[in-house]
Amino acid sequence: MSMNNSPNVFLEPSPNRFQVNVINESHDNNATPQEDADPPHYEETSFTEEAHGRHRISHRPGNRALYENFLQNGDTVKSDGNLHLYDTHSNTYYLKTFGHNTLDAVPNIDYYRNTGSISGVKMNRPSLLEIHEQLAKNIAVNPGSIERVTNGEGSPGEETTANKEEESKGGFVKFGWVKGVLVRCMLNIWGVMLFIRLSWIVGQAGIGLGVVIILLATTVTSITGLSTSAIATNGFVRGGGAYYLISRSLGPEFGGSIGLIFAFANAVAVAMYVVGFAETVVELLKSSGALMVDESNDIRIIGSITVVVLLGISVAGMEWEAKAQVILLVILLIAIANFFIGTVIPTSNEKKARGFFNYQASIFAENFGPDFRGEGFFSVFAIFFPAATGILAGANISGDLEDPQAAIPKGTMLAILITTVAYIGVAICVAACVVRDATGNTNDTVVSGMNCNGSSACTLGYDFSSCKAQECRYGLMNNFQVMSMVSGFGPLIIAGIFSATLSSALASLVSAPKVFQALCKDNIYKALHFFAKGHGKNNEPLRGYVLTFVIAMAFILIAELNTIAPIISNFFLASYALINFSCFHASYAKSPGWRPAFKYYNMWVSLFGAMLCCGVMFVINWWAALITYAIELFLYIYVTYKKPEVNWGSSAQALYYVNALDSALELTAVEDHVKNFRPQCIVLTGGPMTRPALLDITHSFTKNNGLCICCQVYTGPRKLCVKEMNSGMAKKQAWLTKNKRKAFYAAVAADSFRDGVKSLLQASGLGRMRPNTLVLGFKTDWRDASAVQIENYMGVIHDAFDFELGVVIVRISQGFDISQVLQVQEELEKLEQERMALEATIKDNNFEEESHGIRGLFGKARKLNITKHVTKKDSSINTIQSMHVGEFNQRLLEASNQFKKKQGKGTIDVWWLFDDGGLTLLIPYILTMRKKWKDCKLRIFTGGKINRIEDEKLAMTSLLSKFRIKYADIKIIGNINMKPNKESWKFFEEMIEPYRLHESCKDLTTAEKLKRETPWKITDAELEAFKEKSYRQVRLNELLQEHSRAANLVVLSLPVARKGVVSDHLYMAWLEILSKNLPPILLVRGNHKNVLTFYS
Repeated sequence: MSMNNSPNVFLEPSPNRFQVNVINESHDNNATPQEDADPPHYEETSFTEEAHGRHRISHRPGNRALYENFLQNGDTVKSDGNLHLYDTHSNTYYLKTFGHNTLDAVPNIDYYRNTGSISGVKMNRPSLLEIHEQLAKNIAVNPGSIERVTNGEGSPGEETTANKEEESKGGFVKFGWVKGVLVRCMLNIWGVMLFIRLSWIVGQAGIGLGVVIILLATTVTSITGLSTSAIATNGFVRGGGAYYLISRSLGPEFGGSIGLIFAFANAVAVAMYVVGFAETVVELLKSSGALMVDESNDIRIIGSITVVVLLGISVAGMEWEAKAQVILLVILLIAIANFFIGTVIPTSNEKKARGFFNYQASIFAENFGPDFRGEGFFSVFAIFFPAATGILAGANISGDLEDPQAAIPKGTMLAILITTVAYIGVAICVAACVVRDATGNTNDTVVSGMNCNGSSACTLGYDFSSCKAQECRYGLMNNFQVMSMVSGFGPLIIAGIFSATLSSALASLVSAPKVFQALCKDNIYKALHFFAKGHGKNNEPLRGYVLTFVIAMAFILIAELNTIAPIISNFFLASYALINFSCFHASYAKSPGWRPAFKYYNMWVSLFGAMLCCGVMFVINWWAALITYAIELFLYIYVTYKKPEVNWGSSAQALYYVNALDSALELTAVEDHVKNFRPQCIVLTGGPMTRPALLDITHSFTKNNGLCICCQVYTGPRKLCVKEMNSGMAKKQAWLTKNKRKAFYAAVAADSFRDGVKSLLQASGLGRMRPNTLVLGFKTDWRDASAVQIENYMGVIHDAFDFELGVVIVRISQGFDISQVLQVQEELEKLEQERMALEATIKDNNFEEESHGIRGLFGKARKLNITKHVTKKDSSINTIQSMHVGEFNQRLLEASNQFKKKQGKGTIDVWWLFDDGGLTLLIPYILTMRKKWKDCKLRIFTGGKINRIEDEKLAMTSLLSKFRIKYADIKIIGNINMKPNKESWKFFEEMIEPYRLHESCKDLTTAEKLKRETPWKITDAELEAFKEKSYRQVRLNELLQEHSRAANLVVLSLPVARKGVVSDHLYMAWLEILSKNLPPILLVRGNHKNVLTFYS
């Protein structure tokens, strides 16, 4: 719609119309320079109480040009001061775009939100239909529609509204990148290994290999961090961390399997960190001589108490947990700083006896190489690797982050950098200050004249040679509390150990339930949906907390850190491998939807990271890796089998498309060969659910073998047809999928049935995957149909032959169309639902009403009796209707299901009368390969000369053996050309009588007039010309009745009607008499190109 400038002003609008003061966007020629410099200010559209539903757009300051005439579809429409911009479908009022005069909406993020999004209300843009169709006139506007459009078409769901209200009240706890990701990742990475095991690792591997171990772990985590960042910035990230990232990228099969493993790994990690904490406490108790039972049992007792306390903090809510994390980080940083300060404080004799000599080049040189004792490089790596596994701590609470897309990459990568530098720094410093073995005895000094043999401790005045004979208690190899000894103030290291272990345990205790809750919410595992429920303002997974607590408690009872760590390593590595593979897969699939904002990743680096993770898993512990993959494979197969009803636009879907497209293009370059021929059928089922038997018999010879397209033609008013067609496409394809029919659905809107099928025959398929066979049901009502309908039906067959397609016409005794039965069933279901709803309402009302006194009691009793009476009456009516419909349509329903059932022992009789290239023989052969038809044997019937029956049989036997087609019997019919008996011929003549012209009985003028008025009728000349052919069809039916009445299926060569010579009604009579009173019959005619060959 466009607007013309006019100096006239609007008249005062009537109260029930909108008032619109339209903006003049042109510049006034007489405008002053000041006016030019100060552009006019445009107010936004506002809806105030004062307007009472009117729509006002004001323009200030300066010239106010108001408009009176509006162009609509090229015509000037007098507005009379009132502007009508109505949406023909939803009565909405769009004046939102820059032109202020169009239904088109400007780009807006709210149009792209998911339904029920808590970050904003989804708005619906005007549909293409609303913009494309003409605007309707004189339609009343609902005043509330303006507000409805402003807020997004349609009111948001209650859940969304509630979520928004909670968020506005501050009910949701949302974290930034520092507190939510950086702090959490650093605390989780700086776990128990930093203070308790890093000194032991560098003692075993030496400085050189120790740094390599740290860098190898960092390489794995850095690549995974890059992949995580890429996936996290490719769209809005919800809660669920690694599970969410993998499932939305690779689909529910991978996501569901790794989600359980990852949640379990986090639960076990809680046990590892708590055991690390308990070890330190027990070490303190031991040094004080205050053990409760013994070391192992004390670890179990302290670990159990600790995990209960941590559970309490977690259940208290994310806000408390976040505050605790910040405090723990401060303590941890002080402890690390305390360690570095301690390395430069001059050591004491007591510390020297325990192996600490400050920085010494000789100690650095001695400790640079490895000295594995009962361990190897990868076993040491396996123990260290969990120290690097905290990189997903931020991603795991992605649902609690303000901006996950920005926070996850920034916080994760910075945390990896800081913690790696700290690990390397601590490893080098501790290995440059402390020797591997020390006795702790201050009297073990060097005796003069003693040969040191390169021992750094010896050169520094201490003799620890006794450690070679017996195990010492101190030094890098023996004392897990080395960092506490080295530090400036020992208790601070103890505090740091407590902080590191408890913070990591707390982070894992929060992560595991969050990931598990996200998994359960997606309902991939139906049995686990119980754990999806959240509680409180932040939707806390309390049930998940309890489950995590139970798992952690079970592993705490192991009480051995070095046993628990490798178990976790495998699970985390499996998760990392899939995250990296997800990034590679999404990039490789080249989906237009893969547009990560984080650009610093490479698909091949991600693939390398995935392979590295898998390799490291096997090197650490090959049998544990096999068990992990076995569990993952089992879960993958389970989810694939269950096929959860989710669609996340995964990269697997994108790759399916790419592969299918590539395969289709490659197939196009391959020349057709007769050996690779397969029936590719276009089936005129209409809606596939309305003619299931026609689809079933076609599916029997196309399933896993050829293309099958169910087609429907919509005729009638184009607008209604297109609307109905578009709305039903997805539903009908879904029906095919649900009923496990390997077929496609296609529909067209056309002026006539024939035109629609002609379009489908020409345009269906892709490349080499194009239909070569048309399958349609026999038109059983042809005698009651109009001449136009018969012409359309016959025209479809002629068109198929013109386009060189084979034709298969299928007939069953009861017909195919069950649409009336489906309609009755649907109506009965609706009535049943209404009855149940009415009963429930009456029951509720009766219970709610309070009756007082005798009158009320009798009234209530009467009401109950009436209700029961009505219910019984309705129920009996419905039962009678159901029984009537069931009895009336029982045979039709049975017929519609006959090809779904397994066919018993019997025969498929193939009447291969005319050589059509072999399609008449190939289709029944394919059927015998199917499970439902495998008990049926082929019997071949063909025509021949009476005096050469045996020769003909030998020739057919030879041909079938060359085609390698098994058969039970061959029968040569020598009397096909005999005249039919009189009763059969009389029946045929009576059948065609209403359609005959009988022009020979009339004068020439009358005959010519009748031919012009009814050109479709059968003339006497035509009947005489094709008398022999008519005889043959009638005779064939007699032979079919004689030989094939008991067959499971009959396949017969379809006679061809010469175009423009044989009338439509005569041909329909041929088909009728051919297939009358027979078992299910397929009338088949190939396109006369070979579909069978005996060459290899």
